[in-house]
Amino acid sequence: MTKDNKTQSPSEKILASRRTFLRNAGFGGAALAGSTLAAPAIVRAQAPIKWRLQSYSGAPLGAHVIKPQIDAFNAAANGEMEIELYYADQLVPTAELFRAMQNGTIDAVQSDDATMASPVDISVFGGYFPFATRYSLDVPSLFNYYGLNEIWAEAYGEVENVTWLSSGAWDPLHIFTVNKPIRSLADMNGLRVFGVPTAGKFLSKYGLIPVTVPWDDVEVAMQTGELDGVAWCGFTEAYEVGWADVCNYALTNSVTGAWFGSYFANTESWNKVPPHLQQLYRSTVDQSHYYRDVWYWGGEAKLRVEGEKMELTSIPAEEWGKVVDDSEAFWDEIASASPRSAKVVQAFKDYAGVMKKAGYPYR
Repeated sequence: MTKDNKTQSPSEKILASRRTFLRNAGFGGAALAGSTLAAPAIVRAQAPIKWRLQSYSGAPLGAHVIKPQIDAFNAAANGEMEIELYYADQLVPTAELFRAMQNGTIDAVQSDDATMASPVDISVFGGYFPFATRYSLDVPSLFNYYGLNEIWAEAYGEVENVTWLSSGAWDPLHIFTVNKPIRSLADMNGLRVFGVPTAGKFLSKYGLIPVTVPWDDVEVAMQTGELDGVAWCGFTEAYEVGWADVCNYALTNSVTGAWFGSYFANTESWNKVPPHLQQLYRSTVDQSHYYRDVWYWGGEAKLRVEGEKMELTSIPAEEWGKVVDDSEAFWDEIASASPRSAKVVQAFKDYAGVMKKAGYPYR
């Protein structure tokens, strides 16, 4: 046993094992460059295509949710195209990502619809929609088998100069607090948390106060008391980005099982990319969805059970049942906003019905 292994805390050992998955999954630039995706070496008379992509995520999280995909694409593109990666707020504020992509300031975006203020009627479903999912596989199932792919393509097809490319699953939504444990709904009242828009709107019913600050400022804001916690992520992210070092409490009740995130591109930029590189980009996005699902899923369980940095708290099942019941009214309210929103909500209901009837291991 090495000295480093002797001094690692339980959570550090877990995180180290999670990171080895990145190296062993064949998802590095070098791995892909040597695969069948790599283009043959040829002499080119023209300069490579250059893109700038900005993610919703800060750099520590981006090392998992976006950088492996960009590294893999750049390696396999064999000099024909290069994507420059930027993290949260580096080029433009996250809330301005959509407009910046639309006007060509940046070429592509990885984000949820709501956080980047997409001007489409379905943007409210991006990020965390209360109780729409229980597991990460629910997201691709909804998109591929319950019509969400077609609905998203239709919605963004009506928006000038923006192309929606793909959606995938991230982590579940838990609430992590610095000094104020949550053991009842009443304990949420007055808590100022950094969080995503839709879940924040729903949880404000119980007195939670959503606060927006730049991603890189969240940890300091919790240390100074500007924020009481975060309602932004699951256990994997909380440990990976350092928020578990600041928060003392983790609420085990999950508001939803997986975040909806998407890849978008400026349409003019996308149309300038030749078909074989478009396919390469889509393929690395799909591999990113796979890697992320596994990285989150394993980390959530292990850090929740073995992570030593936060005390676990729970709202009693009978009281939490009220929150689940309240979400039904919230769903109906959102469904009434537009016919397309109603289709999404109906897809959620249909899917939930099938999963319930299917029983174990689905529900």
